[in-house]
Amino acid sequence: MSDAVLRNWNPGNVAKWGNEPLLIEHTLHENPLFSREALADLIERYPVEHYALVHTGKRGESKKTWREGEVGDLSGQEVIDAIGNGRMWLNMRNVKMVDDRYGALLNTIFDEFSAKVPGFETFNRGMGILVSSPGAQVYYHCDLPGQSLWQIMGRKRIYIYPTEEPYLPQDELEKIALYGVEVDMRYDPVYDRDAIVFDLEPGQMLTWPLNGPHRVENYDVLNVSVTTEHWTDDIRRSQMVTVANGILRQHFGVTPKSRSLDGPGFWAKAALQAGWRRSPWMKRARRNRRPIDFRLSRENPGTIVDIPAYTR
Repeated sequence: MSDAVLRNWNPGNVAKWGNEPLLIEHTLHENPLFSREALADLIERYPVEHYALVHTGKRGESKKTWREGEVGDLSGQEVIDAIGNGRMWLNMRNVKMVDDRYGALLNTIFDEFSAKVPGFETFNRGMGILVSSPGAQVYYHCDLPGQSLWQIMGRKRIYIYPTEEPYLPQDELEKIALYGVEVDMRYDPVYDRDAIVFDLEPGQMLTWPLNGPHRVENYDVLNVSVTTEHWTDDIRRSQMVTVANGILRQHFGVTPKSRSLDGPGFWAKAALQAGWRRSPWMKRARRNRRPIDFRLSRENPGTIVDIPAYTR
């Protein structure tokens, strides 16, 4: 297998990069790090503070049925089997912190992108691995860093929406930046008529414009996907402005008029958000966490067992 991660790169991708949804071929699904055996081993040694096991509603349900649980004492293979028979997803976050082989791969990915996209300089790169059930869904939301989704196993449908009102209300983006709750965005099924829809297959990855709202529906097959995220100087500045605008709107009742990433107004907002990050306001804003209230059942793979709720 070639050491290259990207396959059949089109030079025309450069102009589209960061400006529109972009589908690219890759080789990660051929990498032994993402075999079923390697993933089972990774799950068995994954620290509880670095994963989220989420039970969701049925595909097509608009109601946000969302519970968080734990894998319990199941083996990695038993966890994968349970997810394959259930309606949930396991998100192994910060995988580079758990196994440095994935960190090396992450650097290889972004080194390739940097070589192909002039001026693309990143920092705070991250990788997660998602194992999700047939028919599972991820509700309408947006993310703060730059994002890409890499399909390893199974098939899923992804809806990418415009980065403007009403699809991306600025007040909701600001709340995500302030409070970290990205799945509470307003969604109207009528938005789908303006979505760009992709059916993602193994060996394909999708990236989209910054903060692009999206939602995901798995087909009726077990899915394994990789998420990568990154920051650039412009993304960092955009985040600073979003946080500052949220502070102005939420705490001072001021409707922000600008999202400029330079000039005196930007630097004033940069100072405002820096002060907020050091204040007790931020600690209070992010205090609440979703309780852990179930674990996977060994006796009936794919089902969950209620447990006394606790928070990590």
